[in-house]
Amino acid sequence: MINGHGDDSYIYEREIISNFSSNTYYGIDLSGLKAYLSERMGVISSYPEPEPRSLECLLAKKLDLQTDEVCVTNGATEAIYLIAQTFRGSRSAILVPTFSEYADACRMHGHAVSSIYNLDTLNEEIQLVWLCNPNNPTGEVNNKNKLLPLIAKYPKKCFVIDQSYEDFTLKPLFTAAEAAALPNVILLHSMTKRFAIPGLRLGYITAHEALLMQIRLQRMPWSVNALAIEAGHYLLNNEAPNSLDITAYLAETNRLASALRSLGCLDVWPTDTHYMLVRLRTGKAAALKNYLANEQGLLIRDASNFEGLDDCFLRIATQTPAENDALVTAIAQWIKS
Repeated sequence: MINGHGDDSYIYEREIISNFSSNTYYGIDLSGLKAYLSERMGVISSYPEPEPRSLECLLAKKLDLQTDEVCVTNGATEAIYLIAQTFRGSRSAILVPTFSEYADACRMHGHAVSSIYNLDTLNEEIQLVWLCNPNNPTGEVNNKNKLLPLIAKYPKKCFVIDQSYEDFTLKPLFTAAEAAALPNVILLHSMTKRFAIPGLRLGYITAHEALLMQIRLQRMPWSVNALAIEAGHYLLNNEAPNSLDITAYLAETNRLASALRSLGCLDVWPTDTHYMLVRLRTGKAAALKNYLANEQGLLIRDASNFEGLDDCFLRIATQTPAENDALVTAIAQWIKS
């Protein structure tokens, strides 16, 4: 695991009032969930289910799947490590720049790892192909209609597609049912991102039951805690919080991107989701990050530790219009100083 993932507000003495560093929308109202969990605190006195089958059954019903086509995990990150462990010693190709945990998990379990920059040509020896879709940190989406012919062309390769940010794009992605019908596709999903509950760690895998049978054998008992299971039930049963208007949110993302470009010394990459990759034409991302955190109480993500990026890159996740305006003003002040 690298140092410098997003949401590292704990390293700053000043209170962070707006968090742009984690690709989570913090404007969601979690008051109902918090009240529910307060009432259910008694569950911490007992062990949770060794395997969170009750939540898997509920998800399967919601997603039109069989229960054996769903595997709930301690966040999408546990899913990444479980998959790498299941296929230990494989030859893995990772589409970069992207989330570092794919490579870390693969190397931990003896994979031969290669980085690729497009999906047009895949080495015949590659056994697993890892891609984040929408991609972190670029925000780019590979349309499922582009991926389907590739998956069909390489039936002996397993495609691990991390769709943790699937709720934050309007581009066509695989549904869980579509992917489960394919014998060589594994989808990763994140309730953490959808419901803004990163502290609870809750994700799940959907795939053909033959693939998931292998992955389940690697799962540690009690990996998903009792409160996370309770939260999953509450969120799915209440379809809450459901206040995020993705069309409006992406429009605000475009407005923020335009405002950042107007500052004149930032390159902002096109994005298909709610976060964006930004490059400083002058200065270092770490210096800007420290200024914003220490002087303004605003937190961004220094993206220099993504493979293929240098120390001028940062990542910003759109927040509320007022917060976004405050960020643009603060960056303008840093540039002038």
